Amino acid sequence: MSRIITMNDLHGRSLAELHVLHHELQQALAGTAPGTDAQRQALASLEAIRRMIRLRQQALSPRF
Repeated sequence: MSRIITMNDLHGRSLAELHVLHHELQQALAGTAPGTDAQRQALASLEAIRRMIRLRQQALSPRF
């Protein structure tokens, strides 16, 4: 991985696209060595994706 994926990068993505990207990054993370820049970037990117998924899910949940 060459850079961190930010919330801004994810803004236009659908929930399905976010889930696919999350899965792909988890696979990439598995191939990184502990303590490397690649691992830190993957972890930071995964956190941004998780946050965006939560935001999308909250937006879709019914409000009473």
